[in-house]
Amino acid sequence: MPNSRGRRRRFGAVRQLKSGRWQARYRDPATGLLRSAPHTFGTKTDADLWLTTTEAEIIKGTFRDPSAGKITVAEWGKRWFDSASPHLKRWTVTLYAGLIRLWIDPRVGGYELSAVRPIHIKEWLAGLQKAGLSASRTRTAYRVLSQIFASAVDNDLIAVTPCRGIKLPRLPETEPHILSTREVERLISNLNRPHDLLVKLLAYAGLRIGEGFALRRKDVDLVNGLIWVDEALAEVAGQLFFDTPKSHQKRPLTLPAYLVGELREHLTSHVADDPEALLFLGRTGRPLRYNSWRRTHFDKAVSRAGLEDVTPQDLRATHASQVADRHGVMAAAKRLGHANASVTTRHYARSRDGQDAEIAKGLNADHERAKRARARKAKRGKGDVARTLHEETGAASESDDHGG
Repeated sequence: MPNSRGRRRRFGAVRQLKSGRWQARYRDPATGLLRSAPHTFGTKTDADLWLTTTEAEIIKGTFRDPSAGKITVAEWGKRWFDSASPHLKRWTVTLYAGLIRLWIDPRVGGYELSAVRPIHIKEWLAGLQKAGLSASRTRTAYRVLSQIFASAVDNDLIAVTPCRGIKLPRLPETEPHILSTREVERLISNLNRPHDLLVKLLAYAGLRIGEGFALRRKDVDLVNGLIWVDEALAEVAGQLFFDTPKSHQKRPLTLPAYLVGELREHLTSHVADDPEALLFLGRTGRPLRYNSWRRTHFDKAVSRAGLEDVTPQDLRATHASQVADRHGVMAAAKRLGHANASVTTRHYARSRDGQDAEIAKGLNADHERAKRARARKAKRGKGDVARTLHEETGAASESDDHGG
């Protein structure tokens, strides 16, 4: 369209509408379609300036379609979720779907992507906490929403994510309860079969509880004395399903000889011949459910053993601490299936109560042994000197006799 001086614009066109306002139009660089600016302008100069700025952004590669951000959070969230789901673990898919359905779509799903600001995210988080959602679940919901917006940025729908400068609720800091070997054995002695064997695998192989629930006959190698951990049983919203372990890694675990013997007896007496048969089942012959198993078996045994605040996860932490103490953190990380040893030290490897005093006692014993060794060496040294003098004196006497 010619401008006021009769020259045609190099980029876009400007026209005055019946309302008196000015409209700017341009060719979409991606589709070639003629598009209008997202709003009209009070003056022709303003419309020209908008076109000049838009052209510069296209040349620099920073241009974003102004209408792209008008898609709603719910609409884009669905596209993101459908594209991300094939790469997520099954329990994660179920968890994310529930969070989107219950906490994201009803509260912020109707907003256009470009309309959401950090203050809206903060208000949304405050609403989740007010609704009684736990800190852990609130943080997970935020992680899902932030991934939705990050994907929108990656796809040039919006320039920046509103999930920035956000303070998340703190997780309660709980230290794992590291048990002594005597406490572990006391706990085990208060469990009926085969639940005592399951707890032994938690305490002496460092299994996650879901990994223990998912063990099958085919996972036990009695010849080499080990088990293969390649599956975990998870439960989300009452739905049970089997999936890969948390780290996605299949790992072998060598077991103490006595535990191999107990597994052999258990396989012979209580497990079906089918290689896919689970080692541990509920009373109805179905896979174990965590909450039910804890309430019916584990927590009662903890109480009977005179222990407090002990969870199945504490047994894994106990095993990690024992292995790290005796063989190093790297060995513990490998046994627990951690790709990074920092995870082991951050969450599991801890000193049990009283261990610091035992360390000091051990250091003192080392000192005393070294002190006694030095004393024996010094005593032997004195004896050698006396013996040497005696021999020299005797030799001199013999020499005198021969000389006489």
